[in-house]
Amino acid sequence: MAAAAHGDQAAFAAFYDATAAAVHGTVLRVLRDPAQSEEVVQEVFLEAWRTAARFDPGRGSARGWVVTMAHRRAVDRVRASQAGSSREERYGVREEAPYDSVSEEVEVLLEHEEVQRALDVLSPVQRQAVELAYYGGRTHRQIAEDLHLPLGTVKTRLRDALLKLRDAVGVRS
Repeated sequence: MAAAAHGDQAAFAAFYDATAAAVHGTVLRVLRDPAQSEEVVQEVFLEAWRTAARFDPGRGSARGWVVTMAHRRAVDRVRASQAGSSREERYGVREEAPYDSVSEEVEVLLEHEEVQRALDVLSPVQRQAVELAYYGGRTHRQIAEDLHLPLGTVKTRLRDALLKLRDAVGVRS
């Protein structure tokens, strides 16, 4: 570490090679997320490079120093994540707009009226097919059986009806 503290990149590369697996394992055990673990490992080695001059061999090994640094950094990341989640829960509940059932009922009524006006542009046979399909929940095959029509005829009626409805409500494709 003394050589790395003086800017010796080769010495730091050797230090990295000797400690990277231990640092990554420590961080991964705490975070349990490989992507976040990689970020934290990168941050730890960047910090080790920048603060190599502060390493004191009298207090322990370089490996122990960097692994301790990694553990602290990983725990900090977990705490920050938990604090962010707690803050979102606290403020998210307060920011919810009160439910306005009146405005929703008005919107549904207006949409219903718009759909009814749009259905008026359909021929009676098209309207019947649409009502069976969308209000009755029937499949194309079931509609064909109910109306005693070929399946192709039902599909054509529905396609033509949907095109007319799209034009009636002003939807652009």
